[in-house]
Amino acid sequence: MDTKSILNNWIVKNLLLAVAFVAGVVLLASVLLSLITQHGREITVPDFTNMTFQEARKAASAAGVKVLVKDSVYVKRLKPGAVYLQTPKAGERVKRGRRIRLTTNTTVPKEVVMPALVGYSMRQAKAELVRNGLVLGRLIYVRDIATNNVLRQQRGGVDIKAGTKLASGTTINLVVGLSPSDNMTYTPKLVGKQYLHAVDLIQESSLNVGKLHFDETVKTYADSVSAVVYQQRPAGSQQVRMGGEVSLSLTTDPSKVPSATGKK
Repeated sequence: MDTKSILNNWIVKNLLLAVAFVAGVVLLASVLLSLITQHGREITVPDFTNMTFQEARKAASAAGVKVLVKDSVYVKRLKPGAVYLQTPKAGERVKRGRRIRLTTNTTVPKEVVMPALVGYSMRQAKAELVRNGLVLGRLIYVRDIATNNVLRQQRGGVDIKAGTKLASGTTINLVVGLSPSDNMTYTPKLVGKQYLHAVDLIQESSLNVGKLHFDETVKTYADSVSAVVYQQRPAGSQQVRMGGEVSLSLTTDPSKVPSATGKK
């Protein structure tokens, strides 16, 4: 039987039509799934810090994301209404249409309540502080069997009880445990990172912010929030003891950042 005869056979025709139909359904489902999930259409989150909400909304629309105000804190040196923090952070990759949550600066500090952090891990405690409109200050390590377990919570070197009323934006220090057998960490790579993001990464690595050097391009507090790291000490990926300090040099001049100039 020749090829033409085979193709004219009604059984073969039906089989070919069935195969073509299934292939078409699979292709259509793939296309629809891609459109629905925005597969492969990720974008980089813009930096909204220092913008007003109106400015942030305009920039978000142009970038393909949405913004909403999640919370507010009082930062004395930042202009009222300016974006202080954002989640996800600037530079992260998200799907188009993602909502970016903003924390803005209020004109006067609102009253918040100190949470109970004793017994929490350091990272859990930091998340609770942020959620309650407070700021993590220093990590004070003392010998204890449970590394990074919060032992005390303090303001200005004095223990502070849970339930105490505070102004939003108050800095809280944490006394945390440090086991002799589990006391080392690595410095994060911070060059090119924005100031507040760099601070987050330092603290998440169980370290403290050391000396800060802002170059001549940084003239206001708003400039400092926008500034990026162009040098750090110790360098990234160095093994150090938990509780150590990382010093930063920051600028608003992109040409000074090694990644922008091709320096190593």
